[in-house]
Amino acid sequence: MLKSPTGISGFDEIAMGGIPTGRTTLLTGGPGSGKTVFALQTLVHGAKECGEPGIFVAFEQDPAAVRTDAETFNWELASLSERQLFFIDARPNLDLVRVGGFDISGMLALLQVQIEAMGAKVIVFDGIDILLGQMAEPEVIQREIDRLQHWLLQAGLTALITCKTTISDPQYAGLPTLDFLQYMVDCSVILNHHIVDDVSQRSLRIAKYRGSAFHGNAFPFLIGDGGFDVTFTHAPRPPFWDALTERLSSGLADVDDMLQGGYFRAACILLTGLPGTGKTTLSAAFLAAACARGEKALLVSFVSREEEIVRNMKSLAIDLEPFMLSGLLKIFSTRASIGSGETQLRAIRCIAHDHGATCIVIDPLTALIKFESGGTAPGITERLIDWAKSEQRTLVCTGLLDIPNSLIESSPLQIPTISDTWIHLTHDVHGDERRRALSIIKSRGTGHSNQVREFVLSDAGLVFPERPVNGAQP
Repeated sequence: MLKSPTGISGFDEIAMGGIPTGRTTLLTGGPGSGKTVFALQTLVHGAKECGEPGIFVAFEQDPAAVRTDAETFNWELASLSERQLFFIDARPNLDLVRVGGFDISGMLALLQVQIEAMGAKVIVFDGIDILLGQMAEPEVIQREIDRLQHWLLQAGLTALITCKTTISDPQYAGLPTLDFLQYMVDCSVILNHHIVDDVSQRSLRIAKYRGSAFHGNAFPFLIGDGGFDVTFTHAPRPPFWDALTERLSSGLADVDDMLQGGYFRAACILLTGLPGTGKTTLSAAFLAAACARGEKALLVSFVSREEEIVRNMKSLAIDLEPFMLSGLLKIFSTRASIGSGETQLRAIRCIAHDHGATCIVIDPLTALIKFESGGTAPGITERLIDWAKSEQRTLVCTGLLDIPNSLIESSPLQIPTISDTWIHLTHDVHGDERRRALSIIKSRGTGHSNQVREFVLSDAGLVFPERPVNGAQP
């Protein structure tokens, strides 16, 4: 089967090439789900990158408003001539009194003239439910859709039809139900937009695709400056990224000794523990060591502002300010609750790319997961790790545990099993003092100490006494 790429990042991989060429694709969803953006982005990509002129038929929104809205994306829509992309205003005239039967033959005849004049290959019917809403009898609606489908096949056009949601969903009660459309088209894409824990979540899935295999799961997506950005996750496959053997200092000589040389470059390091156990301090030591080597580093904090982090670390003999002034270190402070996990993940990737960071700290990763729906949170952490490894960026993530001394593999982080090095930090009360301790749960590819090492946070930094605690042996 021939397929036409949409140019939408991630979607063409899900559809294994794009939408079916010369056939009809249905886009359904509720308000704000992105139907018009998806369709128009496909048209623009076809006109600019594939040399396929397109027509946009608007049944609901003023075409001038559609163009104005589209210019907010970086598609350079203004560079396309009317011979490449043509807009048609097909909104019904509410002032007309209709007498007699209704059919779309006249509209199709006018469209045929325009198609032949510009050699159009792709057409979008945006808001077809508005057109069908003018037909009172179900048999008339069925007849006109059959007419449209036959005309499209005869014309050999690649078509996208957008329609308000046609699936059973209480939140869209009262909208016209056009379920039969799902059975008539060759490809059906369902777009969803929900609020989960007061955070916007968008996802799409391909419900059917005649004559082609496809990925049928729901995939999250964002709408940003470039339009649609669909997150497609698949298992790592050849060519795999290199498994590097270079060691990087943790910033603490004692921890490097316990790891027999430090962290592997491009590894994922997980630091877990209760609040106040020293996770951020250990992360900051790693960043300072990276910058001292001349590498660029990024700290993404979901807890503290930049000024607070610099002040707090300076009290522990970790001075980050010179590295920030030199441009080696960038601190990005945000709140996970201001957007979905997908939004935050894309921001992290963009900032790391723009800064050129080779060493990244996410503090804490649990804050990012907290505001994500349970079904996609594991995917976010996996995509974060796979992205960092594929670009050979060393990733340190801190994780906040809710239960003291909890080393449960199924922790909310969902990543202990796929992280390369897992360091656990604790604090316990002994007599009249609180003692902090560090232990290495695992470190793939290298021998490591089995000691539980006590340490002290002081104005001299993170200091390890000579003796291990709990009688552990090296």
